Amino acid sequence: MDIKYAKKIITNVLSKDRVEHSFRVAKVATQLARKYNVNIEKIELAAILHDYAKNHSKEELKRWILQSSLPKNLLFYHSAIWHGPVGALMLKQKHGIVDRDVLSAIYCHTTGKEHMSTFEKIIFVADYIEPMRDIPGVEKVREVATENLDQAVYLILRNTIQFLMSKKHTIYPSTFYAYNELSATVGNQMEVI
Repeated sequence: MDIKYAKKIITNVLSKDRVEHSFRVAKVATQLARKYNVNIEKIELAAILHDYAKNHSKEELKRWILQSSLPKNLLFYHSAIWHGPVGALMLKQKHGIVDRDVLSAIYCHTTGKEHMSTFEKIIFVADYIEPMRDIPGVEKVREVATENLDQAVYLILRNTIQFLMSKKHTIYPSTFYAYNELSATVGNQMEVI
């Protein structure tokens, strides 16, 4: 799929604000791809498509989870994480995307996962730090992302877990696994922020 077609299909399924968010994520992701030597065209495609299923109804996302091979335990967690896995599956089935890097980055862009590739980390970070995000701690993540991608991912995971715990929300296991993996390396090397 080319970038022009990707832009066209998201305009058909996403709100104007979400389309603009996707374009901002793509801009940040391509900057990070240059820095970390990752295929820019593929990163741009994944970034543009990362929220493909975001504006689908909760009922439709649930139906896709129930009627597919997606993990059923997704349903035990907040519906805000469903659009990544469902979006990856929809893009594969409806639009024939088969690139594993693109699909995997879309799949885990809200939760993270253990052993994330540089490609996946770039989409994960770009979604969090795009210029219109106003999340507590985002400025520090923006600063760190230009120097150390693993540290940026670690900070995002830490911030996300702390936020979800403060709201007494459940936390998807992949997020904990990713955090624990990076805590053993990156977390121990960083000064307390």
